[in-house]
Amino acid sequence: MPVITYRQALNETLREELRRDENVFLMGEEIGIFEGSYKVTAGLLQEFGPKRVVDTPIAEEGFVGMAAGAAMLGLRPVVEIMTINFILLAIDQIVNHAAKIHYMFGGQSSVPMVIRTPGGGGQQLAATHSQNFEAWFAYVPGLKVLVPSTPYDAKGMLRSAIRDNDPVIFIENLALYNTRGEVPENGDYTIPIGEAEVKRTGTDLTIVAYSRMTVLALDVARRLEEEEGLSIEVVDLRSLRPLDKPTIVNSVKKTNRAVILEEDWRSYGIGAEIAATIQEEAFDYLDAPVRRVAGVEVPLPYAKVLERAALPSAQHLIDAIHQTLVGTR
Repeated sequence: MPVITYRQALNETLREELRRDENVFLMGEEIGIFEGSYKVTAGLLQEFGPKRVVDTPIAEEGFVGMAAGAAMLGLRPVVEIMTINFILLAIDQIVNHAAKIHYMFGGQSSVPMVIRTPGGGGQQLAATHSQNFEAWFAYVPGLKVLVPSTPYDAKGMLRSAIRDNDPVIFIENLALYNTRGEVPENGDYTIPIGEAEVKRTGTDLTIVAYSRMTVLALDVARRLEEEEGLSIEVVDLRSLRPLDKPTIVNSVKKTNRAVILEEDWRSYGIGAEIAATIQEEAFDYLDAPVRRVAGVEVPLPYAKVLERAALPSAQHLIDAIHQTLVGTR
């Protein structure tokens, strides 16, 4: 299979879906002439024109609300918000309207729209441009929240999101855009929304992660196998709502130990939900307490050395794994 970047996988999927369905259109700030801040929409304006690739004003609340209305009328908008930090300006349209319309209208109207947006830290973009708000949206019934970690998953899940009849928040970590992976050539494949994947099998311990942290988890798992002979299983959530609890629970039942890795803040986050799920559904199988590795609870610093200290690292994860395994092997 060809090896392409995460960015290329997204671009190819948008192009293929625009060709496949005339009701699909893109909208967002600088996605047309400028080809997007991260060049995910490169070449699409030239191919499909300004009615299908729409540059919007700097008015997130306005164009997200417009997308929800267009979706109610049968179109399939794919909205790019330049960074998840700017999604705060549109949160009312997302949470109070797009997420609730199908329910409040008794199923008479659907909102088949996708909101793509990058998030995450590590790029020295400072506190207001380096955040992880996925827990906010995963909390909301009526939304689907996807967090793919590989080019393969990004392509298959974006295609599923665009074809889905519910509003989908599609979160792309900034640090993943240049990562590479195998993707089928001309493969019209989809990945079902709500299915986690065991990215690496193991028997000693389970790491549960998502988005960029899955890449970190896989790297640590490989290193510890080579250096210490540890057999570590890595579960990639891929979808935060709906959440694939059986895959998490079955993995922990097999390994008897779990470490949860997330880039966002520790309190009230995705990791807390996963820990509760394991405690409720796999408590009798645990040989050690569930541990969590997350970002330090501060606004992310601009200074590189402080930013690095605030984000989860390979060493943080290794330390948590060793602590979990002490006295249990």
